Amino acid sequence: MKRFIPTVIFVILIIVGFFWIKSCYTSEGGPTTTTDEQTEFSPRKDQGIQQYNLEVKKRQSTERAPCDTLNIVGYVLNNYPPGSYLVNFDKTLTYNVPNPAVIYYNNSGKKYIFGIVARSKPGERLIEPKNIVGYDQSFIDLDSTELGTAFFYLTLFQCDNGEISVVWEAPIPNHGGLNWFHMYKWAYRGTPYIRVEFHYAMGKGHLDYNYFMINGLTSPPHLLMTYKGINFKRTMANINNDQFPDYYEFIYYDNGKEIVESDSVAFLWDNKDSLYVNTRNKRQTRPY
Repeated sequence: MKRFIPTVIFVILIIVGFFWIKSCYTSEGGPTTTTDEQTEFSPRKDQGIQQYNLEVKKRQSTERAPCDTLNIVGYVLNNYPPGSYLVNFDKTLTYNVPNPAVIYYNNSGKKYIFGIVARSKPGERLIEPKNIVGYDQSFIDLDSTELGTAFFYLTLFQCDNGEISVVWEAPIPNHGGLNWFHMYKWAYRGTPYIRVEFHYAMGKGHLDYNYFMINGLTSPPHLLMTYKGINFKRTMANINNDQFPDYYEFIYYDNGKEIVESDSVAFLWDNKDSLYVNTRNKRQTRPY
């Protein structure tokens, strides 16, 4: 009987230890959180999980290159404030794997990478990348404090001999619903620009943030916002033939039965005051 009791205690300790170890790891084998400290409120735990996941992806990757996407992810993880992430595009299909939001660009023999980085608002819970990308996530402004508030930045990285550095960051005035971004050339002057599109489910449309490289690639860009939805539209235009893009704001009439596009108003960029100005009412201005 005396031998039996220590044996039972030993077995119990083994079982308890097994479940404790299991609770400290995710299904992928990485560290997770305990109930007394949730990841979204613990920058230290979040940093550990992100670092672990990154190392797993590096081991699983069969093709690597200097300043590749995994290196960009690692740079953001190690050099940005806690709760910062290189985000992904929205899924193009229901079950496909989303691609990282990066564009590689060579200019004058130098390698650059455009990327979209999201940062968590200090003092709030950390954001989760899955909660800020996609159509449904464009509703996040209605409950952003519940899921954390994301601040997006269009960022230009430079790759020099395998070393990554930040050339500039441009804030994107939106908090959720990222869809995609592409590089274009303005038809009127050939100026390159990046268009970042966000879903806007509340208006059944999309919001576009157009970043023009007015003074070259390495200078901070000029922002023009355009959009289109069920009862709103703003389109890019060349009105006064200067280097800055202008736009037309469309006016809609809703009679309860139908929504009709009735008029449009031109806005011109005033470089002195750094504002877009209504050509019919000078007192009405817009920052972008």
